[in-house]
Amino acid sequence: MRVEVRRYDERWKELFEEESRRIEAIFGEELFNIHHIGSTSVFGLKAKPIIDIMPIVRNIEKVAVFYEQMEKIGYEPMGAFGIEGRRYFRKDKEHRTHQVYIFQTDNEQDIKRHLAVRDYFCAHKEEAERYGDLKERLAKKFPEDISGYADGKNQFVKDLERKALRWYGDIR
Repeated sequence: MRVEVRRYDERWKELFEEESRRIEAIFGEELFNIHHIGSTSVFGLKAKPIIDIMPIVRNIEKVAVFYEQMEKIGYEPMGAFGIEGRRYFRKDKEHRTHQVYIFQTDNEQDIKRHLAVRDYFCAHKEEAERYGDLKERLAKKFPEDISGYADGKNQFVKDLERKALRWYGDIR
């Protein structure tokens, strides 16, 4: 997968809304909430042009019932994909356009982690800019190496999550 970081694109919000409607239609009453997360959800933040979507469901064990319908709209079900209590889907393996991270309503830790980072960046534009610049540098350094790119931002992300969770707890 080629690593490409772009300037913020206002269409990302529309792409999230469009895709979230498809997901809502599939999950129906099982869906509790749905959030736009990740870098494309933060106005002005440079990002890989992949829309990250976080549906919250009532029962994570029922997600498998919807695999076939998700496949029909282009998603590949990946199971927990390394995170217990999550169901992960990706759309278009080679030229990924969307990723879906599903959690159950009582998985407060993972839900809060994603929302805290998003909201922290929205409230701290200078931190978002630093992160965007880092991602842009790493994408240029590792254009064909997603692992190198991810490793290069790993420490920043760990530190960011700690700060964001502390901040999120203070405002809630």
